[in-house]
Amino acid sequence: MQSKRLTIACFTLLTSQFSAFTAQAVALDKLSLPAGYHISIFADSVKNARQMAVSEHGIVFVGSRDAGLVHALVDKDGDGKAETVIKIAEGLNMPSGLVIHQGDLYVAEVSRILKYSDIEKNYTQLPKPVVVIDDLPSEKHHGWKYIDFGPDNWLYIPVGAPCNICETNGGEQFDNPLYASILRFNITTGEKQWVAKGVRNSVGFDWHPQSQKLWFSDNGRDMLGDDIPPCELNEVETFGQHFGYPYFHGGTIPDPEFGAGKNMADYVAPKLNLEAHVAPLGIHFYQGAMFAADMKNRLLVAEHGSWNRSQKSGYRVMMATIVDGAVTSYQPFIAGWLESDNTAWGRPAAITSLADGSVLIADDFANVIYRVTYQAP
Repeated sequence: MQSKRLTIACFTLLTSQFSAFTAQAVALDKLSLPAGYHISIFADSVKNARQMAVSEHGIVFVGSRDAGLVHALVDKDGDGKAETVIKIAEGLNMPSGLVIHQGDLYVAEVSRILKYSDIEKNYTQLPKPVVVIDDLPSEKHHGWKYIDFGPDNWLYIPVGAPCNICETNGGEQFDNPLYASILRFNITTGEKQWVAKGVRNSVGFDWHPQSQKLWFSDNGRDMLGDDIPPCELNEVETFGQHFGYPYFHGGTIPDPEFGAGKNMADYVAPKLNLEAHVAPLGIHFYQGAMFAADMKNRLLVAEHGSWNRSQKSGYRVMMATIVDGAVTSYQPFIAGWLESDNTAWGRPAAITSLADGSVLIADDFANVIYRVTYQAP
């Protein structure tokens, strides 16, 4: 029971800490980008902005985590700034993730997936949603989701661990094999399959444009100090692989509570260990035509930032170069949300591209969507 009380206390601390924050004014001049890149505000007043989905004609739909909202952002004149921000749904249960598939908008609540049909036609008067999936676990701790349809047309859904650290398959507190995994669902037949197991809390994934393999971010556990364990970037090479949680972290670090008697070789090591507690959320393989040629197929990573590290880490967008399944470089793309005095005024959370090749970044702390463009210097 002590471990369960600690888990609840930590989650309560996290929630109260961020609800007490008041974001500073958005200060774009504090952000540093490579030469030729420019960042602007695409939309503001988008409360708790998380995952984004872009419709065929460029309407951007945005989910939120804590605000329970879905917004539609409309840039009617095509000037790179949404002049209309519409709240199209409210009162939802942590609708962090959403995706558009075959013209329909799918929204992930904690325990179910909703579908709003023909979203471009209906977004100003949203119809009653169809419940596509309604039997996911209901725990809110790591219950918010990032969703997407894969190249196989299955809907991919992560289910986070309902704790900081615990066993979820036969464990004392929680016993549901769906926890700490990534699943895929055939929305026509209802069939579900495991994509990955032993995944603590993935809130971002994407498919490599060349290999079509799934890459995902994972947030490392808390309460082992400032510097361990690392957060992770992983690749799914074979469906059903186990990535270590709660037994091993970062591929080599046994958990002090659950690692005893476990064999490190039984689990898949990350493709890249990141700095501890940077909280990688949305990841996005860039495939547009606007950016410099060397950005093609690079992976952009939204490091949301640490919540309880004594010296904060993350609060930036990184870029990873991947060659033959190996990460050959990992370096900053946008930095400056974290101040020198250890305070932060923004937290990048999700990334997507527009048809023109520009990139949108959701900031769920500053409540804005940024747009990044490029012109050769």
